[in-house]
Amino acid sequence: MRQGITPAEALRIVLEHAPPLGAETTSVSDARGRVLAEGVRSARRLPPSDNSAMDGFAVRSADLASASAERPVTLEVIGEIPAGGSSELTLRAGEAARILTGAPVPPGSDAVVMQEDTARDGDRVTIGISPQPRAHIRDAGEDVEIGDQVLEAGALVGPAEIGMLASLGRSVVSVHRRPRVAILSGGDELVEPDGDTSGGRIVASNSYSIAAQCLEVGAEPVYLGIARDTPEDIERHLRAGLRADVIVSSAGVSVGDRDYVRGVLEKLGCSLLFWGVKMKPGYPLTFGRFEAGDGPIAFGLPGNPVSAMVTFEQFVRPALRKMAGRRSLFRPTVRARLADRLHKQSDRLHFVRVDLEREGDEIVARSTGNQSSGVSRSMLLARGLLIFPAEIHELRKGDTATVQILDEDFLAPPTPAFS
Repeated sequence: MRQGITPAEALRIVLEHAPPLGAETTSVSDARGRVLAEGVRSARRLPPSDNSAMDGFAVRSADLASASAERPVTLEVIGEIPAGGSSELTLRAGEAARILTGAPVPPGSDAVVMQEDTARDGDRVTIGISPQPRAHIRDAGEDVEIGDQVLEAGALVGPAEIGMLASLGRSVVSVHRRPRVAILSGGDELVEPDGDTSGGRIVASNSYSIAAQCLEVGAEPVYLGIARDTPEDIERHLRAGLRADVIVSSAGVSVGDRDYVRGVLEKLGCSLLFWGVKMKPGYPLTFGRFEAGDGPIAFGLPGNPVSAMVTFEQFVRPALRKMAGRRSLFRPTVRARLADRLHKQSDRLHFVRVDLEREGDEIVARSTGNQSSGVSRSMLLARGLLIFPAEIHELRKGDTATVQILDEDFLAPPTPAFS
């Protein structure tokens, strides 16, 4: 087991051991946010036939070659073609057919005139424009032809993909499984949110924040409860999570007298790959892999609330996205100007919780205050995590730094892109 490695090394090891999960079938209506495990070829032509792009009249453009506002042409209306319908009509010279948007264009016609450009009187319609051939006609197959590769495996399913799949007649689709994440908190001092907090007890909030982080990334959290500070109770709880894809334990992975999690993981067959990452907050992080069969990967996160959330962001989150088949694994980043001086003494990479604001074309980052790993409010106020490189000890006011965006609403502009 490696110890005291860099965050980059730790992330590389994690992602090497987090392959995409297998496929499962889901209904297209439930596929939003999932990743396709299959490519999709069309068995249909879209649209299936030439059809009208407007409400109006199907015509023969040759009949209207001389039409103008000053010299309109009058045609005989021989029928109506509704959307979704069919017609036995065939236009001959001097004839037109009332047609609705999406209705198939009848044989003999080669243009559609918008209703606004016509004047109807009973079974006659007067037209004062000369349409070009194919005007306002959607050609058969102009969207999709039979055999077209419409979606690639690995595509993220959004509203447009769902609409296309439905148009192609697909009611079910093959997608990568959502990772199931077993979450364990450990410590004699921990209670549930409605528990008795007298006598120094504290709420096991990490399990709730970690579960929320799992849901945000599209994974399925499974709560294992609170394990007491004994190897036996930790083992009992961890065994219940062995059928998950990922185990995330909070606390009990450091070097204290009651930090039993690493030992129990090894006893259960987990090969620990590293312990200790040169970062702050979050140094006492461990990661391993159950080698037997399709066993889970396991993260032992630090117990302090901020450390748990930050290490989840940096390592668990990208692993879950990769397992779900996602191609983009990481948070978006921006360059931001510092509002205040930042200083550190250690040679570890720091993740500084910052608020962000816009000043003209610039983004300004400001520390959320006390950066202690036990101050949950610093994460509550953070719209981003500022990367304070390991080799640098001071960032001056006005310097620029890279910030991971936690609150992606910050990237949304306050005004529309059009006016």
